[in-house]
Amino acid sequence: MSRKFIVAGAQLGPIAREESRSSAVARMIDLMQQAKDRGARLVVFPELALTTFFPRWFMEDRSEINHWFETEMPSKETLPLFEAAKRLGIGFHLGYAELTADGHYYNTAIVVDPSGAIIGKYRKIHLPGHRENETWRPFQHLEKRYFEKGDYGFPVFDGFGGKMGMCICNDRRWPETWRVLGLNDAELVVLGYNTPFHYPPAPEHDHLQYFHNELSVQAGCYQNGLWAVAVAKAGKEEGCDLIGGSMIVAPTGEILAKASTVEDEVITAMVDLDRCGEIRRNIFNFSVHRQPEDYAVITA
Repeated sequence: MSRKFIVAGAQLGPIAREESRSSAVARMIDLMQQAKDRGARLVVFPELALTTFFPRWFMEDRSEINHWFETEMPSKETLPLFEAAKRLGIGFHLGYAELTADGHYYNTAIVVDPSGAIIGKYRKIHLPGHRENETWRPFQHLEKRYFEKGDYGFPVFDGFGGKMGMCICNDRRWPETWRVLGLNDAELVVLGYNTPFHYPPAPEHDHLQYFHNELSVQAGCYQNGLWAVAVAKAGKEEGCDLIGGSMIVAPTGEILAKASTVEDEVITAMVDLDRCGEIRRNIFNFSVHRQPEDYAVITA
């Protein structure tokens, strides 16, 4: 049975602070339709796709903070996205801020199948930012102020004829993320990001932002024999320039499709999940070289 299908990355341009969730969802439905018109079975949206990237601001009022979080999924505002997916017969990945019933705050992503059912969920682990004596540095990302470390680990689940995994933004920079997913037999990793072009503590690195984004994803794919769809929220959002560069990467590390703008844009590529086995058998031989006990030093 063939495990080839078309996957789409649906990059979003900036979302303004005052833009409603309904507006963001309408934009995503339009991109979903474009993906379906290109024959895609799965479309990947970015991290925090329903709102602006609010962790750029320091907020103390909990009620103001709670406004950015989803307490149910689907919600009234996001239900049209699920309904569009069922109507079109296409699955999707969505990143959003989650507030649980028992009061926990997470940077979360889900995968939804073409029937509208949630088949996978992940909560971001590598949260950027710094904290010193309970005092926050306002020039850094404030994700550690607004989100808790994810409590799911890096789960791998069945979907779209293969094994899938997720990570979010900063997670992609760390080889441990890809290694754990690879060792658990993930064949397709989907992820979203909101990455500033300018990094105030080290502006001399600004010119490397696109390069490091590609390097991290390509290396993760090649070193673990898996596919990845990495999708940005991009453009000048509330005065902050976010990189684009959304891409679809093969298990060889080759980029098969890449966004050319920092606006709403759909990219597509044909993925063949059987190629993961090809790479793992013929290049890395996972059964010999990739045993979990060999990595105790990084998990101790």
